[in-house]
Amino acid sequence: MEFDPFLLSRIQFALNISFHILFPTISIGLAYFLVFFRIRFTQTQDPHWEFIYAFWVKVFALTFALGVVTGIVMSFQFGTNWPGFMEKAGNIAGPLLGYEVLTAFFLEASFLGIMLFGKSRVSNRLHLASTIIVAVGTTLSAFWILSLNSWMQTPTGYIYEDGVMIAESWSAVIFNPSFPYRFAHMMVACMLTASFFVAGVSAWRTLKGVDGPATKKVLRVAVFAAAVLTPTQVLIGDLHGLNTLKHQPAKVAAMEGVWETQNGAALTLFGFPDEEARTTNAAVKVPKLASFILTHEWDGEIKGLNDFIGEHPPVAPVFWSFRIMVGVGMLMLLVAWACSWQFWRKGQLNRLSLTILFTMTFSGWVAVLAGWYVTEIGRQPWMVSGLIRTVEVVADHPPGTLLTTLVAYFAMYAFLLISYIGAIFYLSSKPAQSLLRMHNYGLPGMHPEDRAYSPIDANPANSK
Repeated sequence: MEFDPFLLSRIQFALNISFHILFPTISIGLAYFLVFFRIRFTQTQDPHWEFIYAFWVKVFALTFALGVVTGIVMSFQFGTNWPGFMEKAGNIAGPLLGYEVLTAFFLEASFLGIMLFGKSRVSNRLHLASTIIVAVGTTLSAFWILSLNSWMQTPTGYIYEDGVMIAESWSAVIFNPSFPYRFAHMMVACMLTASFFVAGVSAWRTLKGVDGPATKKVLRVAVFAAAVLTPTQVLIGDLHGLNTLKHQPAKVAAMEGVWETQNGAALTLFGFPDEEARTTNAAVKVPKLASFILTHEWDGEIKGLNDFIGEHPPVAPVFWSFRIMVGVGMLMLLVAWACSWQFWRKGQLNRLSLTILFTMTFSGWVAVLAGWYVTEIGRQPWMVSGLIRTVEVVADHPPGTLLTTLVAYFAMYAFLLISYIGAIFYLSSKPAQSLLRMHNYGLPGMHPEDRAYSPIDANPANSK
């Protein structure tokens, strides 16, 4: 049985980036939750907020470490599997990746140490400042990476010299037409992912009976954050869609399953795209709604896939990934608003709501991956839209080598993912140790309700 080296290289890159993206989406959003927890403690001196920070900063450190390790693998992929890309566009891609390391990674790595180990060694003001700096560093990291990715989607500010792309205007390269929308969309996606991650873990702690009053505080924060962020993401997604229709109409046609250019295009809710027959089978449609959503006009024009034969992406993966992203997003909106209403009306969540939140702990991952597939598969067959085809820059590796490394990557990533999730819930099951750590920070005495959840004082050896 023969395997296509080009296809194997694409699958391997997709596997690497899919696994890597899981961790920055949590660490970027979680960093801002940590800033909020630190500010609340500074304002109130309530030891609950210190307990919350002490627990979640450990989760952040674990997540950050895995993001760094998998990011290194990603950088090697450009050289090992796609050397033609760096040969043709390295003068632009290289500096942007370098800026990410210089302005973001060093910043995060330097001040993360203070966040983790500096609580009893530096002032609270410096500790708070370090937390803010790390959060800014995560944002800068996303800024540079998304700037490069957006440039590959909507390239501007370059010139060609001897078959090599050179930056003519760095401002045009960095702030290319799709960058503001993609950056905003991704940042809110990270915050949403972190919101449901924090809410899900907190709900699990509550269901298992290992929570204290601090858990209720963080659960409320995460739920209300999700309730605000979800509709915000819908608005940003609408603007992003308008931009994509303007600059990448073939991607939008694949997302919507539109084959013929038409005015007043119907929205296909479900269906089965058939590229050979150039149609969508068993389609369930709403008349004119696609044109209204995408152009804000009932009779707006949507270009069809038949206008881009040979230059449009594979339709089915883009079509279904888009629906998964939107479907999960709508579910997030429903759950976040329902749980917020319960908190507002009753001051707590019932067991059903806690169970639903727990099952949605990693729902952000599903939505982000689906959205990322729409973005990346939707750019095909181009590595740099309209300029460099993906097939032109792939390395000529033997299929056996690619298949072996693909299986090895998959096995390693499966092990790391299972270990990460296991570690998160292992940490979540040990409130007594976390409270003891808080106690040893030299904070004021614990709240009596916290003592009910911790055996700290049961053993005289633990008393100070």
